[in-house]
Amino acid sequence: MSSSRLGLRLAVCLLNISEARRKYIVENVAKAALLKKNGQKHPEVSVLNVFSDQGYNRSVITIAASVDELGNSILAACLEAFQSIDMEVQEGIHPCLGAVDLIPIYPLSGVGVEECGAVARNLAENLVQRIPGCSVFLFGEADLPEKRTLVQRRKQLGWFTRRDFSALKPDLGVAPARRCGLTGIGASPYVMNCNVTIDSQDLALGKEIASAIRGSNVNGLKGVQTMAFPHEGKIEIACNVESFEDQEVTETSEGSQYMAYSVLGDHFYYVSPHYIEAQVKKLASDQGIGIKGRALIGFTPQECKNCAEYAIKEGIGEFWKIRRGIFM
Repeated sequence: MSSSRLGLRLAVCLLNISEARRKYIVENVAKAALLKKNGQKHPEVSVLNVFSDQGYNRSVITIAASVDELGNSILAACLEAFQSIDMEVQEGIHPCLGAVDLIPIYPLSGVGVEECGAVARNLAENLVQRIPGCSVFLFGEADLPEKRTLVQRRKQLGWFTRRDFSALKPDLGVAPARRCGLTGIGASPYVMNCNVTIDSQDLALGKEIASAIRGSNVNGLKGVQTMAFPHEGKIEIACNVESFEDQEVTETSEGSQYMAYSVLGDHFYYVSPHYIEAQVKKLASDQGIGIKGRALIGFTPQECKNCAEYAIKEGIGEFWKIRRGIFM
């Protein structure tokens, strides 16, 4: 059954918080997203997945909802997160600037990315009003009129290396408080997270492989952003896989380089997780090493849409418990 037949216009947020080692905090944030102001569960909101990585000390909570309710749901989750996470004491391998580090909003069905951008901007304004010391940078469709990408904003702000908040200049809010840090809020077509672990402890080699498949480099994979991190005694190639519109892409199947989906009649493409894994495997093999496996953090765009439609149709708010949310 399609979401249009359900009468829903769906969007999703992959809420990134800087906590994974205290499971109860992560679950409290996830549960907060499901509640109305009166404490009752909202029928048009579902937490589809919770992925926590203790080494990174980072969790990704997938919140799907009707677009009219998503902003309030994310706000409730953020209020809980800011109460519990202190950036002054936070530690982890993964770069981050905020207790709530990233709030990306993506359209799933019946809604465009521009409307998601409006939801993101409204959420940003509410957050800085409700949370003392909260400050925000905007990206994508929320960053008007420039619409700078998340990668551009992160480079400008020193997200990849910085933990000194004093010199940061937010788009909204006061100078970042040390407890809250700086939160990124924006909207774009769906961005998938796909990580491949190579059987090596050589970070320099991992960075070479990450660079080779990075979309901004010659012969890289279109729309793929990469970093390499030490992870559980090996090296993980962490990939953000962006969706893009491209009239030249025609071949899409499970075994091909690209997969396709559509929202409101607009067609989007992204590099297949299987293809990313195959490319990393080949590059690692050229250096005489293997891979340990691939992890998809949540869903592909179509999987996310299907799960959201099912969970909301069936009134399953804690859908992640059915999927057995992953705590590494």
